[in-house]
Amino acid sequence: MNGSGPNGYGASGDGIGELATVIHRHVIDDGRADAALVAGELAVREAPLLPEAQRRALVDDVLARVNGLGPLEDWLNDPHVTDLLVNGGTSLWVERHGRLEQVGHLPAGLAEQLIERVLAPLGLRVDRASPIVDARLPDGSRVHAVIPPLAIDGPSLAIRRFARRRIPLTELAAAPPVADLLRQLVAARTNIVVSGATSSGKTTLLNAIAGEIDPGERVITIEDAAELALDTPHVVRLEARSASADGYGAAPIGDLVRAALRMRPDRLVIGEVRGAEALDMVQAMNTGHDGSLTTCHANSAGDALRRIEAMVLQGGPALPLAAVREQVHASIDAVVHVVRGQHGRRRVAHVAEVMPDAAAGRTRLLAEGGHVLAAPSRGRAGAR
Repeated sequence: MNGSGPNGYGASGDGIGELATVIHRHVIDDGRADAALVAGELAVREAPLLPEAQRRALVDDVLARVNGLGPLEDWLNDPHVTDLLVNGGTSLWVERHGRLEQVGHLPAGLAEQLIERVLAPLGLRVDRASPIVDARLPDGSRVHAVIPPLAIDGPSLAIRRFARRRIPLTELAAAPPVADLLRQLVAARTNIVVSGATSSGKTTLLNAIAGEIDPGERVITIEDAAELALDTPHVVRLEARSASADGYGAAPIGDLVRAALRMRPDRLVIGEVRGAEALDMVQAMNTGHDGSLTTCHANSAGDALRRIEAMVLQGGPALPLAAVREQVHASIDAVVHVVRGQHGRRRVAHVAEVMPDAAAGRTRLLAEGGHVLAAPSRGRAGAR
């Protein structure tokens, strides 16, 4: 653990990193448009004996700080990095191949600058009055930041990478028969919930399952942060929006679900349900918009149903639990539970069919591990 980025000069605390910080400050103060020219001149002046290869790396580091996310750029360009985390404003960690490792430290005060650089083009703000913010990088990566006073030891920054490589369903399913079962569920227009823990691969699996939708269907995706990249020609992508710094302009998931229903969707794909928007989702599934897909955090298929019931009650607190349970079990046909195993490998753990018996709240295993146990009995292909 040498504290450097993949090229050896990223988030370092050695002399090169300190020199990059000095040159970066001078480039900002200089004000000339050609930052590369200024950085090159300063590198020669400040370190005339530095080998040419190291000088080029130094200039690249400075330009990354000026134009991008500085010492984080190297890690963001590493295809093996799935999460990038800054703790306490300085400690830098990455997840590669399913394992977390500390890779260095940021200079004091740089984390705050990087957070502001992400938020500025989006019209968002984070300060002591509003110390939590969600945003998205141009490549689709999700950014979540918490600053003091809530982050006691200093700013906390978490970047969840956007997958550049589309992962096929066969790679995520435990075995080819399970992949065939999931294709059968999509073709039968069943309403599917993908459940799993944080970073278990829910969105990745959702993207793979949605990739099996007939290309002739009109799909509307609704997400907090746009991550889905469906390989189908007729897709409308909607992204939720937080309120502005003045408290205006919020567009939550629930509002987008209601808007999508007026846009003639064949299928709705909701990135994740976390709260009261579950009521709108369940109502959409129960009013002819079959074949819809979504995800939620849960430890099992049964837990996913109970969580959705609780979230529906947030949106309709006056509804009796029995009515909510009946609606949930009538609208959701199957739950696909995904887990992350050793070495970060994501795979389908089990596929459960939701039985339309509200009182019992039963599910029936269709697949577990790599084995298909039963054929689905529910389907909506003929309902339209």
